[in-house]
Amino acid sequence: MTTSVKQLLDAAHAAVPKVTPAQARDMIGKGNTLVVDVRDAGEVEKTGRIADAVNVSRGMLEFRADPESPYHDKAFAKDKTVILYCASGGRSALAGKTLKDMGYDKVFNLGAFKDWAESGGPTSAAPGGGAR
Repeated sequence: MTTSVKQLLDAAHAAVPKVTPAQARDMIGKGNTLVVDVRDAGEVEKTGRIADAVNVSRGMLEFRADPESPYHDKAFAKDKTVILYCASGGRSALAGKTLKDMGYDKVFNLGAFKDWAESGGPTSAAPGGGAR
């Protein structure tokens, strides 16, 4: 039996709660929160990212999140709240489902970077401009 992208996304959206920019700001304010931008580096260079977010492209997420991986990023810890975002919310939903499958409990999908930026959330400027 094959699975379509729609089915994968439906499962991811069901498993990973969506949060608004205001809810994400509250979570970040409480501390012990990791914000992860799963867009590719070229996308981040053009637009910037959420202030203090780590950029881990979707293709490297599992390697950065697994403590047993030689590519593990110490920013990832299973006791943290993890908020993911991308350009539209699809990759971040899939990434969130993956982290849940890997044992991360407090995982949330912020959705689109533009929603955060348009809500006035703090961003880090892209090299050469691009964000505020």
